This record gives sequence, structure tokens and C-alpha cells, in this order.
Amino acid sequence: MRKEKERISSGRLWMGSIIAALVSAVAIYLVMLQMEKNVLSEYEKEIVYVAGCEIPKGQILDEGNWQNYVQQIEVDKSCIPATAIHMEEQLYELSAVYGIEEGTILTGGMFLKMEDVLSDMKEPVIAGLKAEDLYQIVGGTLRPGDRIHIYRVSCEGEAMLGWENVFVQQVFDHSGLAISCEDTTTAAQRLNVYLDKEYLEEFYTLLATGSLRVVKALQ
Repeated sequence: MRKEKERISSGRLWMGSIIAALVSAVAIYLVMLQMEKNVLSEYEKEIVYVAGCEIPKGQILDEGNWQNYVQQIEVDKSCIPATAIHMEEQLYELSAVYGIEEGTILTGGMFLKMEDVLSDMKEPVIAGLKAEDLYQIVGGTLRPGDRIHIYRVSCEGEAMLGWENVFVQQVFDHSGLAISCEDTTTAAQRLNVYLDKEYLEEFYTLLATGSLRVVKALQ
């Protein structure tokens, strides 16, 4: 009888050891699985948009031209900024705030949304003017995306600010060809700017009398 009890006790101990070993093995497996998951997550890849070439300051991206400046690449998720651009639609109607180097991961803060440029206008329109109207348009240096301040000059020679931070939509050379943001040498002879329609009549009246002057905003 005593031997039978010892045999049962021994069997229980043996079963207990097996169960403990199984529990320990499962626990180790789960820990290793979590560690593997953590390691893999550190190297998780994601698609982002980067500058495929240098994007000049003021360059406007839209549905038709963004592929000339932007490309997709796959990078480690840990390297991607929180504000990175992930969708093609996010590239439409953007203007580069500054020159963006080739290979840079693109983020929202690098661009100005055109809808924000026009948001304060009741009825935005594009107004065109020639260099001779504004004394060579700041030496012909203006480019798309630049901002200008337009001053009114009275008969007595007193200048007053008329329109502030006017956005330059496009510039052209003497033959009417558009000048790109990459072109730093061709002199701008004509330009288009965004204005609110309610100021258009006043703007062209002052322009015709030679009463307007332009200052280029540096920021």
C-alpha cells in the first residue's frame, strides 16, 4: 500500500513537472513572439513621397505636373515624419515655401496650399500687368510663388500701402513665354497676380495712371 502511494505521488510530481515545463515553454514562446514582433515593427516599411529632383521655391504642384518633381519610395516607418505626404491627392495645388532638395521626404509644412492663398478673397481673379507699368517689376526678378506689396503713389509723391502679400501666380518673358521657377536669369516682363475682384477696377485705374509701385516681400 505504501509503495502504491509513493508511485501515485511520484506520478503526480512527474505530471506537475510536465505541466510546469509546458507553461514555461508557452510563456517563453509568447515572449519571443512579442520580441520578434517588436523587432519587425522597427523595420516596418511604408510608402512616402520624396522630391525626385530639386523643387524650387514657389513651384506650384498640381495634378498635371507633380510627377515631374515627386516620386514614391519605400522607407523605414521609424524615419517618416508625422506630417509626411502619403497620398497623391495631397500634392495637388501646392506651392513650395522654399527650395526643397532632391531626396527630401515631403511634408505638409514645406508647401503652401493654394486654397489658403485664396481663402481671404471673396471672388479671386487673376490680374495681368506689364513691366513698364511697374518700372521693370523689381528688376525682372519675380517668379511664381513670390509675394509682393503694391503701393499707391499720390500726385504729391506720397506712397501708401494698397495691397499686401499679393501672390504672384505666373511670370512671362518679353515674348510671352512662361518663366519657370528654376530659371534665375530670364527677366520677367509680365506677371499675373491674384486679386479680389472687388479691387480690380481700382487696381487697373491706378495702373493706367502709373500710380502703383511694387516691393518684393522677402519672407
